[in-house]
Amino acid sequence: MNNMNLNISRMKTLFSKRGVLIMAAAILPFLCPAQEPVSITPDGTYMFAQRDTCDLFLDVYEPAPGSMTSFEGKEKPTILFMFGGGFITGKRNAEEYFSWYKSLTDNGYRVIAIDYRLGLKGTRSVGIAQVDLLDNAIHIAVEDLFSATNYIIENAECLNVDPYNIVISGSSAGAITVLQADYELCNRTSYSASLPDDFHYAGVMSFSGGVFSRKGKLKYEEQPAPTIFFHGTGDKLVNYKQIVFFNLGFFGSDKVAKRFEKFGYNYNILRYLDRGHEIAGIMDRTVGFQMNFIEENIMKGNRLIADIIIDDPGIQEGTTAKSRKELYGN
Repeated sequence: MNNMNLNISRMKTLFSKRGVLIMAAAILPFLCPAQEPVSITPDGTYMFAQRDTCDLFLDVYEPAPGSMTSFEGKEKPTILFMFGGGFITGKRNAEEYFSWYKSLTDNGYRVIAIDYRLGLKGTRSVGIAQVDLLDNAIHIAVEDLFSATNYIIENAECLNVDPYNIVISGSSAGAITVLQADYELCNRTSYSASLPDDFHYAGVMSFSGGVFSRKGKLKYEEQPAPTIFFHGTGDKLVNYKQIVFFNLGFFGSDKVAKRFEKFGYNYNILRYLDRGHEIAGIMDRTVGFQMNFIEENIMKGNRLIADIIIDDPGIQEGTTAKSRKELYGN
């Protein structure tokens, strides 16, 4: 196992120390400035499920013409994305995601962005007393993700997608959903019963997510998909560490990564020192890390374990809520 534990405190300091110059040079290209908002149009839009309250659609963004759609002879995976918004708001075609979609398609990846039901819409308080509401919101989103996955499986030939080569990704509430979905799938719970018995995702990318449990500490009966976590250590909206009340627990990226470390699972984690929930929205700044993880840990199957602390004062706080009180009013 290769272990890389980098503490990126200040770039100027790194360049003044000969021993870390090569590491800094390798990391710097991944910390690119945020791109200006761009426009991108889906190549197809499809309804994948009908619910009592709404119809659910997915948008397919094909790799850009002329882009490299393979790596060392293997087809690059499809990136299945779930938007953020605290389970109360958000949409699959929000402009804030377009620059990230375009970065991926320009690099030969297909992106599929999906709808899901917003189970906390209209909720004014989210805490221990509302744990059943939160549980329901997470799991109906998981159900919708699995429905989208089944649609892709059933229409794989028409969509030109290998259903066993899908990386699920999400921001904020979407990140919670994709981590939860892989947890349910690895434990073959009733929530995953709609998927084929042998199905698994190729990987997971979580931008400020976590996993909910009613059974105490997280336990994976099957090995989880290779996973990369991005999270601010000061996040007060989606906790970086954990919230535990008897057997109820919400485990943030830090705690999930510790379980991965303990049991030898394949993962990377980027910890943004003292940053908050804005990390959920900077996917376009970290495309290099994402592609490196996909190519090395997923496509090549290497267990290149990276635990990286980043101190980047240049990251803006953003306009989204910074805490549950601000988002839900509690």
